[in-house]
Amino acid sequence: MGTPIRLDYRAKPSVWGFMANVWRPSRGFADDGLLPDFQARWSGQRASRGELAAFLDLSGLPAGEPLSILYPHTVSFPMLMAVLSHPRFPLPIWNVLQVRNHLLLHAPIAPDAVLDFTVRTGARRVLEKGVEMDLHVSAEAEGRTVYEGVNTFYARGRFGAAQAVARPSPAVAGTLAAEWRMAGHGRWRYGLLSGDLNPLHLSDGYARRFGYARAFAHPQLVIGQCLGHLGTAQQAPLQIETWIKGPVFYGARLSLRSESRPREQRFALHVDVDPRPAIVGRCLTANALQGDRHE
Repeated sequence: MGTPIRLDYRAKPSVWGFMANVWRPSRGFADDGLLPDFQARWSGQRASRGELAAFLDLSGLPAGEPLSILYPHTVSFPMLMAVLSHPRFPLPIWNVLQVRNHLLLHAPIAPDAVLDFTVRTGARRVLEKGVEMDLHVSAEAEGRTVYEGVNTFYARGRFGAAQAVARPSPAVAGTLAAEWRMAGHGRWRYGLLSGDLNPLHLSDGYARRFGYARAFAHPQLVIGQCLGHLGTAQQAPLQIETWIKGPVFYGARLSLRSESRPREQRFALHVDVDPRPAIVGRCLTANALQGDRHE
């Protein structure tokens, strides 16, 4: 992997700092095909009252204790953006899409918890039409790991002979659980909160230039709304896998289907009348995870 790259933060990584790197030239992958050895650390993160209120308001999640699994996922996202936009990262960030997340909440997180986050690069998988790259996140509170996540990003292109296939999303044959309309306000607030100021989430005109009907919401915001409707977001322990399969446009009518199985809950989010889901996920809640530990 070459010389390790260490990034240390005592405060939230500056959006404007890493946004300055987004149009840099691509370095490409090293001869060994591995991702550079990034290790980023943010020590002493604590939610301000304003940030926490904004997160809950925009995500549609209930207030109270403990915090949702989507909180560490969202608040750590600026660190991922800092890595993806770093001059040593092999691909330009504007070619990279978030396609899958595997999140695990080990223990409840109190609203006033002080968290220490670590982000490191993981595996690279060459697919037939592109490449997947994993970034691993962990959060500690008082020396104990309370959260882990694997965020998978995809870039289209030719990167050599295919070595893997993308992990397929599960089928969801459930019933209608909720319907709502994706609000168009708050996109800048959520962009600043998550560190993701991609204009595809902010500007209808910019999105149309790239073939989209209009701007669309940040995936983690949409997933948070799904979990809020399902009522599972604040359970712990909790494991969630999500597949991001298409855009969720502001102003669109959304329908959420849910299917309960003996050891998991599956869900699929549809946009307007499209039969293809834009978001697919599955949750293993406390009882299922505790059952796994005793088997």
